Amino acid sequence: MASPPPSGIFVPVPTFFARKTAADYNSTTPPVDIPTQVAHSLYLARAGIRGLVLLGSTGEAVHLTNADRNAVISGVRAGFDGAGFKDYPLIAGTAAQNITEVIAQLEDAKTAGAQWGLCLAPGYFASAVSQDGVEAWFKAVADASPIPILIYHYPGVSNSVPVPPTTIAKLSSHPNIVGCKLSHGALDDHILVASSPLIDHSHFHVFTGLGQQLLPVLTIGGAGAIDGLAAIYPRAVVKLYETYHETLGEKAGKSNGTGIKEKLAEMRNLQYLISACEKLIVRWGTVGIKEACARVLGFGDADGARLPLRGGFPDGNAEWKKWEGVMGELGKIEKSLGGGQEMLNGIAN
Repeated sequence: MASPPPSGIFVPVPTFFARKTAADYNSTTPPVDIPTQVAHSLYLARAGIRGLVLLGSTGEAVHLTNADRNAVISGVRAGFDGAGFKDYPLIAGTAAQNITEVIAQLEDAKTAGAQWGLCLAPGYFASAVSQDGVEAWFKAVADASPIPILIYHYPGVSNSVPVPPTTIAKLSSHPNIVGCKLSHGALDDHILVASSPLIDHSHFHVFTGLGQQLLPVLTIGGAGAIDGLAAIYPRAVVKLYETYHETLGEKAGKSNGTGIKEKLAEMRNLQYLISACEKLIVRWGTVGIKEACARVLGFGDADGARLPLRGGFPDGNAEWKKWEGVMGELGKIEKSLGGGQEMLNGIAN
């Protein structure tokens, strides 16, 4: 049986593209910006992020060529190796539905340095596909994949193709399927997977794709989150994860003596602020994440997306102003945890 990614907080990183001022800038297909990609990745690793998801939906995988994909993965892996982060966990998303092409992307991902693949459920024929078909598709990919894979269930980008807990439970027994990312708001489905007695949870890790569900998902057996807001405020999201484990999880009884009541209040406040800030992510997706990375951390260009996406908020500062209160509060916590040196342009300074 293959091993799953470690428990913890992962970030689905955006793919950074060249700034408008770059000599090779092309407004239709701006080239990938590997130096910025590496700098942001190292910032997250040093902030306590357990691993990264490259080339997921946040990473605009559907907008990238295979050459782009390989450049991003190999560039980030080389950056980690050069900075002393050998074997840092990297999960590579796939952006195809043709089984042969998905497997080719997984083979390339392994060569470039990723240890796991995140495979989006095939949703083009969602209205006609059967659960037997979905199950057979994932098994065919897993049978041939050179790296272990996770099931990626994100109805918002996969035509709402159903992947119910019963199907996930069946797939969890495959030796090369080692987890799932659930990017939907159905907490009951999270429970039916993360708490299922039919699943070997030492082999199959359940990650929520929504940081606003992190605390409840941890309480029902989830391994952590693959969370977009953590691309901006990594220390704050990691703090919630670690405080839970110190209080109620695997490290319980080893805390600094603070009572459970106080710890619960701290976790609830963190979850409140994370959930409030996540509204920006839910509304704007990768566009919002890139805007915040540029404004708060100084990484990349708020306009840096590929068509048909348009980078940046339509009304600029007016939209950002709506988030100033909660973003500022979470930014203060981030800074108190050691963040802030790279927070060059934003409201958290």
